Amino acid sequence: MIEDGLFERFPFEEIYGLHNMPGLPVGHFECMSGPIMSAEDNFEIVLTGVGGHAARPHSGNEVLVAACALVTNLQTIVSRRLNPTEIGVVSVTELITDGTRNALPGSARILGDARSFRPEISAEIEKQMRVIAQGMALSYNVTAEVNYTREFVPLINDPALTEEAFAAAATVFPTDNIRLAREPITASEDFARFLDHVPGCFMFVGNGAQSAPLHNPNYDFNDYGLLFGARLHQAIVHRRLGGTVR
Repeated sequence: MIEDGLFERFPFEEIYGLHNMPGLPVGHFECMSGPIMSAEDNFEIVLTGVGGHAARPHSGNEVLVAACALVTNLQTIVSRRLNPTEIGVVSVTELITDGTRNALPGSARILGDARSFRPEISAEIEKQMRVIAQGMALSYNVTAEVNYTREFVPLINDPALTEEAFAAAATVFPTDNIRLAREPITASEDFARFLDHVPGCFMFVGNGAQSAPLHNPNYDFNDYGLLFGARLHQAIVHRRLGGTVR
């Protein structure tokens, strides 16, 4: 949308967004100023060696043991290589090889993502990942290629407009149903790209205390929550542009 000229075709001064939140009861509102959602980086590490028969592992340089060791060692980036006061997550989500039941693989792909709130931490995660991958490859006499991309930037709410969102929420939700988020979450959201251009606020509305998590096969969007989301957006419009909510 931005690349298609959104801000040129429809210029605006501030922006607000909503996302449903499983675990938060329907009719409840949650938000915080400053960083609230993390950046997301994606990575792919390709290990290449020489596969062979499972009965003769000494005949080649198979990659599965190296890949398993690398997956384990990637966890030390956060636990041993980042300042403990910083927020960082490194998650391996896939390990794919070209082996089969009786054949050792000659190629392995390790995929996953990393989360952080500051560009310096993202850069350090990438740096340490490359160091570890090359070190493990050398140890196991295979080669490693690291592909690292940055998909989402941190989502940072404007403090003044977050206060406006809370004030608008007070006209829609009961006081006891409005709360300040206790801490940022390390999920990511492309709404953050809008906030690179104009100030704004991204907020959470309840999807139900018993709701299955997002990206879960049992997740079910609670349509009733739309009522509160729509009323909240209406309240923000009236508060920022003048008028009363009807």
